[in-house]
Amino acid sequence: MPQPDQTRHLVTAVPGPRSLAMQAERDAHLADGLGRTLPVFVERAGGGIVEDVDGNRFVDLASGIAVTSVGASHPEVARRVAEQVERFTHTCFLVTQYEGFVEVAAALNRLTPGEHAKKTALFSTGAEAVENAVKIARVHTGRPAVVVLGHAYHGRTLLTMSMTAKNVPYKEGFGPFAPEVYRAPSPYPFRWPSGPEHAAAEALAALRELVVSQIGAHHVAAIVVEPIQGEGGFVVPPPGYLAGVAELAAEHGIVLVADEIQTGLGRTGAMFACDHEGIVPDLVTTAKALGGGMPLAAVTGRAEIMDAVPAGGLGGTYSGNPVACAAALGALEAIEREGLVERAREIEAAVLPRLQALVGQVPVVGEARGRGAMLAVELVRPGTDEPAPEVARAVAAACAQQGVLTLVCGTFGNVIRLLPPLVISPELLADGIDVLVAAITEAAGADAAA
Repeated sequence: MPQPDQTRHLVTAVPGPRSLAMQAERDAHLADGLGRTLPVFVERAGGGIVEDVDGNRFVDLASGIAVTSVGASHPEVARRVAEQVERFTHTCFLVTQYEGFVEVAAALNRLTPGEHAKKTALFSTGAEAVENAVKIARVHTGRPAVVVLGHAYHGRTLLTMSMTAKNVPYKEGFGPFAPEVYRAPSPYPFRWPSGPEHAAAEALAALRELVVSQIGAHHVAAIVVEPIQGEGGFVVPPPGYLAGVAELAAEHGIVLVADEIQTGLGRTGAMFACDHEGIVPDLVTTAKALGGGMPLAAVTGRAEIMDAVPAGGLGGTYSGNPVACAAALGALEAIEREGLVERAREIEAAVLPRLQALVGQVPVVGEARGRGAMLAVELVRPGTDEPAPEVARAVAAACAQQGVLTLVCGTFGNVIRLLPPLVISPELLADGIDVLVAAITEAAGADAAA
C-alpha cells in the first residue's frame, strides 16, 4: 500500500462514521483501562501523515509517542521486515541465535555515548529495559537502592511504576509498590521555587543529601535519569545538572543510568540527549524509535557492568525478536543515511521560536521549551504559574478537529508535547504548527471569557 498523500485533509467530522462504528466494537471488547487520545481508527500512515478509515488525513505531531521517528512505514524498515518474515518470525535468541540481534547490539555499542568498551542486551519494551538496567546495576554493585527524580516516567511494570512519579493514571490503586526506590527533586526550571537560576545547584544539593545522608551512598546501586523528562512535561534540565549527577555517581561507585527511551536516536537533535551535555552514562536504555514501530528495547553500557550478570540472568522469550531486529536495522540506517539527527535540529529551529513567541503574548502560555523534535508548550492560568490542564485538553481537541494530532503530558496534565516524525516535510510541519498556534490563541480567548 502506498504512503498517504502528505497533506492535511478532512472529509468527515472527527471521528467519522466508520471510526464511530469501530469505536462501538472497541468498547464492547476491550478493557476500559486502555485509554485513547483520539477516537479514530487508522487505515495507513507514513511520512508525517496518519490517515483514518474515513479518509481523514492528520498531521502527525505524535509519532506514536516518539516511536515512528522515521515515519510509520519507512520503505527500508518495511523491506527488511518483509524479508525477515519470509525467513522466520521467531526462534528465541536464547535457544538458537541469529545475526540481526548481534548487528543491532553492535550498532548501539557504536552509537551510544562514550568510547569505552560496551556490550548490549536486547529486550522488547522500554519498561523491560529499565528493569533490566536496575537488575544489572544491583548485581554489579551488590547494592539494593535506586534513586529517581520527581516528574520521572520509567514505565508501568511494578518496578518501573514505582520509579514513575505521576500517580494518576499510572499508579492509582496499583500499590503496594516495589521497595528501595527513592525520589529526589527534579530541577524543573519553570517551577523551581527559588527561580530557574538556582535549580541546578539546589537540586544537586538535595540529591546529594538523599544519596549520602538519607539512604547511604554505599546502599545505592543506580541513579536513573531521563536526560530530558518525557511524560513529566518535556523538562529540560538546567546546564550543569546532569554533569553534577554524573560526578556524584562516579564519586560513590553508583551506576548512572540514562533512560533515553524517548530522547534517544536523534529525537533531540543529537544521537542521544546526553550528548548535549557531554555526559557518558554507565548504562543507556533505548526503545521507542529503536524498532521503527516494532517492539524492541535495549540496555547498552560499560562491558564490565553488563557482564556482571551471569549467563541466564538476562533475556526473555521475545527479547530481540528477529523481525523487530530487522526493523531496527532499517530504522538505524535511515536515521544515519538520511541525516535525521540534523533534521531534528532543523525542526527545532523552525518550531521553537514560533512557540516561544507566544510567551508573554498569549496569557495561557507559561513556557515553550525542548530540544530538536521534542518540543512542548506549558499552559497555565493567566497571570500565574498554576497549571491549566483543561486548556491543554481543549487545545489538543481543537487540533484534532482540524486534522492535527498532538499529545498532552506533564505531571499536572497541562503540557502540549510535540513529537513529529523526523521525516516530516517542512511544509506539512508548518501547517500543523499553524493549527496548533491558532488553537492555543483561541483557547486563551475562551479561557479569558470564562
